[in-house]
Amino acid sequence: MSTGINDMKEQFVFDPLISKRQQFLLATQLVKMILKIDDVIDEDSDELGALMNLDHSAVLQETRIFNQTPIRPRHSRLLLAKVLFLLYRGDSMSTNEATDLFFSTTKLFQCKDMSLRQMVYLAIKELSTRADDVIMVTSSLMKDMQPKSELAYRANAIRALCKIVEPSMLPGIERFLKSAIVEKSPTIASAALVSSLHLFGEAKDVVRRWGGEVSEALNGKALQGPSFFGGSGGNQIVSTSSIVQYHAMGLLYAIRQHDRMAVLKLVQGFSGQSRGWLGGAGSGLRSNMAQVMLIRYAVRVMEGDPSLFEQLQGLLEGWVRHRSDMVSLEAARAACQLQGASGQLLTAAVSALQVFLSSPRPTVRFAAMRTLSALARTHPDAVQPCNVDMEGLVADSNRSVATLAITTLLKTGNEASVDRLMKQMQGLMAEISDEFKAVVAEAVRSLCVKFPTKHSAFLGFLSSTLRDEGGYEFKRAAIEAIVDLAKHVPESREAALGHLCEFIEDCEFTKLSVRVLHFLGEEGPRTERPTVYIRHIYNRVVLENAVVRAAAVSALAKFGTVADEGLRKSVRVLLQRCLDDRDDEVRDRAAWALRMADNENTRTKYVRDDSTFALAVLERRLVEYCTGVRHGRVSLEGVPRISRAQAEEAQGRGRLEAMDAALVVGTSAVSAASPAVAGTATSSGAMAADSGAAAGMDVYEQQAEYASRLRAIPELAAFGEQPLVSSARAIELTEAETEYVVRCVKHVYERHVVFQFDVTNTIPEQVVGQVEVNMEPEEDTSEVLRPVVVIPAPELRCDEPSSVYVAFERVDTDVFPTASFACTLRFVVRECDPATGEPEEDDEGFDDEYSLEAVDLGPGDFMQAAYLPNSQALWEAMGADAEFLETFGLASFDSIASCIASVAELLGMCPLEGALTPTSKAAHQAVFTGRWMGGAKTVARTRMTYQKGAGVTMELAVRSEDPAVSELMVSAIA
Repeated sequence: MSTGINDMKEQFVFDPLISKRQQFLLATQLVKMILKIDDVIDEDSDELGALMNLDHSAVLQETRIFNQTPIRPRHSRLLLAKVLFLLYRGDSMSTNEATDLFFSTTKLFQCKDMSLRQMVYLAIKELSTRADDVIMVTSSLMKDMQPKSELAYRANAIRALCKIVEPSMLPGIERFLKSAIVEKSPTIASAALVSSLHLFGEAKDVVRRWGGEVSEALNGKALQGPSFFGGSGGNQIVSTSSIVQYHAMGLLYAIRQHDRMAVLKLVQGFSGQSRGWLGGAGSGLRSNMAQVMLIRYAVRVMEGDPSLFEQLQGLLEGWVRHRSDMVSLEAARAACQLQGASGQLLTAAVSALQVFLSSPRPTVRFAAMRTLSALARTHPDAVQPCNVDMEGLVADSNRSVATLAITTLLKTGNEASVDRLMKQMQGLMAEISDEFKAVVAEAVRSLCVKFPTKHSAFLGFLSSTLRDEGGYEFKRAAIEAIVDLAKHVPESREAALGHLCEFIEDCEFTKLSVRVLHFLGEEGPRTERPTVYIRHIYNRVVLENAVVRAAAVSALAKFGTVADEGLRKSVRVLLQRCLDDRDDEVRDRAAWALRMADNENTRTKYVRDDSTFALAVLERRLVEYCTGVRHGRVSLEGVPRISRAQAEEAQGRGRLEAMDAALVVGTSAVSAASPAVAGTATSSGAMAADSGAAAGMDVYEQQAEYASRLRAIPELAAFGEQPLVSSARAIELTEAETEYVVRCVKHVYERHVVFQFDVTNTIPEQVVGQVEVNMEPEEDTSEVLRPVVVIPAPELRCDEPSSVYVAFERVDTDVFPTASFACTLRFVVRECDPATGEPEEDDEGFDDEYSLEAVDLGPGDFMQAAYLPNSQALWEAMGADAEFLETFGLASFDSIASCIASVAELLGMCPLEGALTPTSKAAHQAVFTGRWMGGAKTVARTRMTYQKGAGVTMELAVRSEDPAVSELMVSAIA
């Protein structure tokens, strides 16, 4: 709402049913008129072809009849229908043509025919964006707004007038619109409110002055004094129509959106519990649509100010029990998506949704089922009470509801119900579209690891779906489910590979064939009988297109790395046959594989190493090189490497949200995925790589963005091309709800340390300038660190973050200092208009400061969290001489999970798979890798045990190519 975009959808204001009905009636009338044009319709062609054959020039020529006297209403109405169809069809019209047509159309105001007048309003609104001097028609439109005019004239005239009026002329018609807002006719009041909302983006100051009238329309209070639209003075009762309240709520929120307290009062005043901590006597809303909007505004207040969370949570629970299905569903959806919602609120929401599951209306059942499906990802236990009701919906006549029911049951059900659900899904798959089939496949994919003993049932179901007809997305989802099952349930590996081999024998999708061949090349050599899969792979070399043949050659090359000499010879023979392939890519891959097969070091480096590059960082560097931002050659040495598991997890992040989006699109109810769900969706995939490591792609992208911003500052660009190390996570120096939100990111260069402070001003009434951060070390650091430069932020407007930089020089590059800095934010405050954000011209401002949390500099800040492949071999190669080991008693930790998270943060290293997710509460082992100052390779190993009452005992061993680094890293914990 604070972006300034005048979009009704962004404002949560939508046309209600009554308005849509009027629009459809008018559109139907328009189409009927077009289809009755006898001189255009060809008897040998269909009606659509007749419409598409309208000639642009001929129609414009016919519009000359608008200047004739007397006016012929029917002919003019049909001709306007032709013009509108040309515009809707996308025909271009020059400014001169549009202007001439516009003023010819205005002459039709002389005719009193109501149907013609409605067509004139439509034409004016469409031509106003193309023609010049459209403001000349203002007098005619204002005449139609007079009290004696027809009701349909007045409402449509308001809409047309607000479409063409310029912001500078708005004060001239202000009294018209203010009176229309409180008019007793719902049609006129609604037209004025919606038009005002459209005008708000261009004339905020003027529309804000109408807040009193909008409040009266919303409250349904008595208006004192005479009305411009007629009627004697005294008490004129403002309309209490539901549609008026709905539109008034949207406009009033737009006016008050920058004032948090005003929005809070709006929510509290219309919540039905206004005699609370704010006091006062509020009035309830009669419009259910306005209640829905109020719920959304309440959620925004709760998310923006956590201190009000508990107080407004009770209101949300009351809305869940509202008598209207629409309001109750919206409140339940908001409660389920709200981060930090209490168990009592979730229980109330789930209970309400459970009642809606038995509703006779399919839309209500679908809405409740979709909300429960989203909640089941993060709180499956909370949804379990609805399992009996959801099982009854598996046979629902609405296939969307049935699909959601069965996929949700897969998330919340127990192992005993898996077989029954699989049988029910077998019958369901033939009746649903590919979008829903993909959703079911994804649900099975997430269930495979939850119940590994049921892998045979899962494989049977997925393999049968692959034999059915279906599109690419559905087949891809089923393939990925089988791949994940084979990876994480070893007992199912050979059976899964067999099903995949069967699939590629008759696969029509090249991408899926390549995916399966790649997986066969990874997993096939590890099986007991790899020759079984070699036959299927070589068949692709003989029968498929060039892309698949190339993938098959790469898969064969991986079989050539096994220990069995006889098998390697057989693979070499097959690769030699590929040298005669007609495609050069296939020949090149075969030649490379043959050369690589005879060298053990080469096989280890190019085949067995599962790491890859952070492609987002590589892409950014290539773009910078092509655009001239980066000079010199692009080297892969500076591109971070990540594990294959990290790359796959990064590519699959958001997969569950995409499936929900497919569900919504399939039912013509597009909606955005909830941030609350999006933030936690990835945690449901236990089969994926460690969640902490999986965030690596995002970290590398963020660090590349930091490097680009630092290079753009001349004072910092002199320190180096890019930082050797940047913080993987920003440090919060203030609370999220404070006036100024500050985060710190540390960048380490060869000789310098740069502290980046990202500052956000959250006060709409203030603009702060000359923003800088004063850093005072708690101990004397002059011998190791020397201040160099402070780069302030020139200006901070509300909710527009900016950065302040403080740089220090390391006096001795062989010394890595540790220090703690007391930080103070200093700035100049000036008052401003919350609407425009512009400071007052005569306000010179005053100096102010704001205390921040201390910032620490430690050994972990000099360590680059880099993934190092073959960490075991690297550990052994560095030897015991490079090791430093120490044991710590950490009694303050009450669990291994919290301890390992703190250790990972202090070390600043990359956790390998499983490091941050202990599988036992009593003992855990973890491995971390990194590069000291981007150079020396370092590996850390931890072993932890936990005893209740004694806390965590940890043994930390560090080995590095630089032995001094090992001791430094251990000291980070001490």
